[in-house]
Amino acid sequence: MKRGKLLIIVCGIIGTAGYQSAVAGNLLKAIGGGNNRHPVVADSGKINTEVSTVLTAHSKNAIFSSAATFTFEVKNPTDAEQAGKVSYQVTTEAGKVLHIDSVKVKIAKNSSEKYDFEIPESDPDFYKVNFAVNVTDYDDTTRRAFGIRPEEIRSTYKRPDDFDAFWQAAKDELAKVKPEYKVTHMPGMDTKTCRVFLVQMQSLDNVTIRGWLTEPIVKDPKKKFAIILALPGYQIELPPILTEDPDVAFLTLNVRGQGNSREFYNARKEEYVIHHIEDKNKYVMRGVVMDCIRAMDFIYARPEFKHDNIFVKGGSMGGFLAVATASLDKRVNLCSAQSPIFADIRNLVTRVDFPISYINMYLKTQPGLTLNKILNNLDYFDAKNFAPNITCKLLMSIGLLDTYVPPTNDYVVFNDMTTKKKIFISKNLGHDVAPAYIRLEEAWMHDEFGLF
Repeated sequence: MKRGKLLIIVCGIIGTAGYQSAVAGNLLKAIGGGNNRHPVVADSGKINTEVSTVLTAHSKNAIFSSAATFTFEVKNPTDAEQAGKVSYQVTTEAGKVLHIDSVKVKIAKNSSEKYDFEIPESDPDFYKVNFAVNVTDYDDTTRRAFGIRPEEIRSTYKRPDDFDAFWQAAKDELAKVKPEYKVTHMPGMDTKTCRVFLVQMQSLDNVTIRGWLTEPIVKDPKKKFAIILALPGYQIELPPILTEDPDVAFLTLNVRGQGNSREFYNARKEEYVIHHIEDKNKYVMRGVVMDCIRAMDFIYARPEFKHDNIFVKGGSMGGFLAVATASLDKRVNLCSAQSPIFADIRNLVTRVDFPISYINMYLKTQPGLTLNKILNNLDYFDAKNFAPNITCKLLMSIGLLDTYVPPTNDYVVFNDMTTKKKIFISKNLGHDVAPAYIRLEEAWMHDEFGLF
């Protein structure tokens, strides 16, 4: 099977991470624990260093069907015995303490010991767990998370009865706006393998949006390409994605108010997400989602693309937009959503900073406006409410240590989908995407589109 070289851009909530830096960012420290001892003697020739720990979940993705079990190893390469305790604390994602346990330990010099912990069974959900080691010459706490039967997690909040009608009205409005596509070749940005074009079009409310189109340079002028529509993270400017794959073109979209599409609204970061949030018909995200649909119109207007080979993807806000686009536009053939935000929004209120802190700041400036009123509007922009209408095949990735979108929230979105789907769990990552997921995504696209 042929695999072209793709430069995949992953758009996170804090910044843009390319393939080489996908794991850089919001990583949290490791954790460990145990109560059954398994002495292991270290190599006698080992050079003295600090005491260290290794935590191993007894499940590949730290997902369990009943009780969660971990092994916590404490390594003591020093010439002194280490005495003290190892302990763990389990909390809900909101911070409520559920379980605490500890065991006294003595680790001989130049040796290591392992401690097994079985955490009592809990309801289907995700939980935070801190494992600590406190011994003679070393103190450390590492943090992890685990899930119990996450496939059973559901939201307690219903979808608005007029959700579909709301978005059909937006699409009808968009259809009345002449797209006025403009494609400008940028020869100074070309590479040996692809041409670069600046793309401009008119979207909802006649707002001008832009993006970058990159097409492979091939000998056959009639060749048609599969196309990847890459959608941006929050307040992220997407550059052209340069590809060496002769079968795949890219369209990177900068939605209104972002990147080179800022004429509409050149906002500060904290202001963008609350722009007209008090009115669902004027809220910035209504236009942003329609920008993505307009990008799909552009793809369909171009004869060089295979219109049954359209792959929509994004991370963070881009993940949300990928879900929304696949839900509202059946022309999408494949979808990848990396840690999508706006997931089960009402259950984010007491659990995360973004976008809740920005909303709370805005409320202080708007007498008479309430959080409940805003949440009533945001129900129309909740990823979980788009999920049931998706019919294309879908991949999703989540990080169990994500502090922007707790895994519980993204699992609500995933569980509400009835399409053919798969979820990729990174148990040690936060709001990041693993290189393994990027490789999986590329292979999956090639296989599904028959690009051999």
